[in-house]
Amino acid sequence: MRAIELNGFGGPEVMEWGEAADPVPGHGEVLIEVAAAGVNRADLLQRRGFYPPPPGASAVMGLECSGVIAEVGDGVRDWHVGDRVCALLSGGGYAEKVVVAATQVLPVPDGLDLGAAAALPEAAATVWSNLAMTAGLDAGQLVLIHGGGSGIGTHAIQVAVSQGARVAVTAGSAEKLKRCRELGASVLINYREDDFVAAIRAENGAGGPGADIILDIMGAAYLSRNVEALAPHGRLVVIGMQGGATAELNLGALLSKWGTIHANNVRNRPTTGPNSKAAIIAELNRHIWPLIADGTIAPVIHAELPITEAPEAHRLLDSSETFGKVVLNVRDA
Repeated sequence: MRAIELNGFGGPEVMEWGEAADPVPGHGEVLIEVAAAGVNRADLLQRRGFYPPPPGASAVMGLECSGVIAEVGDGVRDWHVGDRVCALLSGGGYAEKVVVAATQVLPVPDGLDLGAAAALPEAAATVWSNLAMTAGLDAGQLVLIHGGGSGIGTHAIQVAVSQGARVAVTAGSAEKLKRCRELGASVLINYREDDFVAAIRAENGAGGPGADIILDIMGAAYLSRNVEALAPHGRLVVIGMQGGATAELNLGALLSKWGTIHANNVRNRPTTGPNSKAAIIAELNRHIWPLIADGTIAPVIHAELPITEAPEAHRLLDSSETFGKVVLNVRDA
């Protein structure tokens, strides 16, 4: 098969559309003929050599894909050849074929294009596992989402609103904030002009002034201010480190609010068991996929590029231009 391979680590130019060994499904796995693959910031880190795949995972980039099942391994009962699916991967999405555990596969709802479906698994798994399974998302809460215009952010806004929460977002332009409002956000904060702590402290969440839940992609740069912005009993969930990995934490400020800080990723979770990828996918099937099927939640796609233009897709995602997801089309390569 053909796949994007890395010619060393570095900028987008190290990616090449070359040949790789065909994957073979093992027990409990399915082989997917890939139609499209979502592009994530984790891919940019892997390309630079900072985020290696977990042991046993494909060295090919790509944490989510859509396509059609071409083969099923022993022990697979719920999926069949020809099923239209999307999948949460530990790697391997930037290719014509990928093997994945059957428990990490989701159906593509009728009427949803395979290109759009490729933008769902990673964002949906990240958002639900952190907002709902970790932070206890509930109606009436105030949820602050940093990076509201990102792929994670655009999905998180819709999920939080669908659960009856009130949503605040930060973004870097009036246009992005306008589009976040269209998705359901009601508190709009331009991080280039406004103090998000002051804006959030002026709002009342379920626990009092401040945010009941903060979903953070910045890490160190926002740590102390995020703690300031929490409501009593608030939960800060860190899912990215775009602002660095090391910061000083005022434990007194956290203790005074009975606050908690969680730091999670999806890629390194176990395949099965408590808090596993399989557990997240089962939760998505129950709670989120019906909302995707009826159009309540929809993928937001900024651009869909041919897989041969993967370097340009990475440059685009690394810019401030995108609103929503960038997707690589493998079908027409």
